[in-house]
Amino acid sequence: DIQHTEEFFIKPESRIAQLDTSQWPLLLKNFDKLNVMTAHYTPLSSGANPLKREISDYVRSGFINLDKPSNPSSHEVVAWIRRILRVEKTGHSGTLDPKVTGCLIVCIERATRLVKSQQSAGKEYVGIVRLHNAIESEAQLARAIETLTGALFQRPPLIAAVKRQLRVRTIYESKLVEYDPERRLGIFWVSCEAGTYIRTLCVHLGLLLGVGGQMQELRRVRSGILGEKDNMVTMHDVLDAQWQYDNNKDDSYLRRVILPLEKLLTSHKRLVMKDSAVNAICYGAKIMLPGVLRYEDGIELNQEIVVITTKGEAICLAIALMTTAVISTCDHGIVAKIKRVIMERDTYPRKWGLGPKASQKKMMIQKGLLDKHGKPNESTPDSWKKEYVDYRDASKKEAAAIPRAVSELERAPKRKRESESESEEAVTPPSPATPPPEELSKKEKKKKKKEKKAKEAAESVGEQIEVTSETSTKKKKKKKKQKEVEESSE
Repeated sequence: DIQHTEEFFIKPESRIAQLDTSQWPLLLKNFDKLNVMTAHYTPLSSGANPLKREISDYVRSGFINLDKPSNPSSHEVVAWIRRILRVEKTGHSGTLDPKVTGCLIVCIERATRLVKSQQSAGKEYVGIVRLHNAIESEAQLARAIETLTGALFQRPPLIAAVKRQLRVRTIYESKLVEYDPERRLGIFWVSCEAGTYIRTLCVHLGLLLGVGGQMQELRRVRSGILGEKDNMVTMHDVLDAQWQYDNNKDDSYLRRVILPLEKLLTSHKRLVMKDSAVNAICYGAKIMLPGVLRYEDGIELNQEIVVITTKGEAICLAIALMTTAVISTCDHGIVAKIKRVIMERDTYPRKWGLGPKASQKKMMIQKGLLDKHGKPNESTPDSWKKEYVDYRDASKKEAAAIPRAVSELERAPKRKRESESESEEAVTPPSPATPPPEELSKKEKKKKKKEKKAKEAAESVGEQIEVTSETSTKKKKKKKKQKEVEESSE
């Protein structure tokens, strides 16, 4: 009945439907809010969404937000993870002492390229400090903890396996959570710079209160942008997930335990590149403006940004050379310089050398109008020689011109000395036996040198023969004398 009474068709609308990307994962979140440079590009089938990668690639380009157990060292834990997952390379986001527990980001294979940036990220800790004597009130301890903020001098504790050098570390924020006056134990929370020693901070806290103090227990609750509530897993979870995949071919647990490396970069400003430019960047090409599709608001000069594909894969970390305002008003130039390439080479196909000039050059090489290296030859038309600029040759010439100028400056004093010696020679008349040195050509000089070497070699051989003959005559004389002595004795 409804089909007969109602009309089912799509009504024409002037309003374009908006794309809602607020729930899109990882680096594609709020993709529609990025500024559009151009929408003209050819999508390629290569690559994949970070969450949809094949399990082998997914593991090799992921990381684990691990809850480090007490007693084993960070190095041991990372080595165990490497053995469990059967991968070649693992790294972590900053060492935790053996007794310390909490957030340890373990990067696997390709994600180890992000370890440096994670190690320098800020950290948050919850610790227990034991005071050696009683204090007046809880408020006194709270005031002391809040006093120890900002830039502080720290010397690493004796237990630390580093050079005990005085260093400055920044405490961003700290507060007292709870205090037990009977046992003289205080629980505190600290947000600090990477490389801060909480053990040293507890000693300073005791000195500030005038009663002495030491660290009793410590747990890291946040490392960089990842905390305890961001999919933290234990060593047992990793072991079980790998067992489940090996025995039941169920990779869902591994995908839950391991996160794609793109999650570590969600706080960076984004730059979206065309698919045809991706592999060129992996090979170290400059990030040029014609290859940019979209860019984010608030990009500042020399800011660390992440360059991504249209599928949301991280290509590299880069340092911005243009602000958002400059990118929007410009149509050419270098947008950013590469800091660290993350993506493997040849994940996307090679698409360079397909432009109009490059194609024309290839055709000319085939026809014999250019040599096999693309350089002009006898049959090259004059129009090509005038129009075409080989930037590689131009850069080489510029590089060669600089040392040439330096060498000329160095030679200038030598020339003065040579002219002085020539003037001296002009004053002293040359002997008739030896011709003047100016008349001797280079070839004659070389011949003379060869003759001298030959004479020296012959003389040295003659001397050796003479020495050997002298030694043999001396031996004969000695033998004769010995015989004469023996005969006389008889």
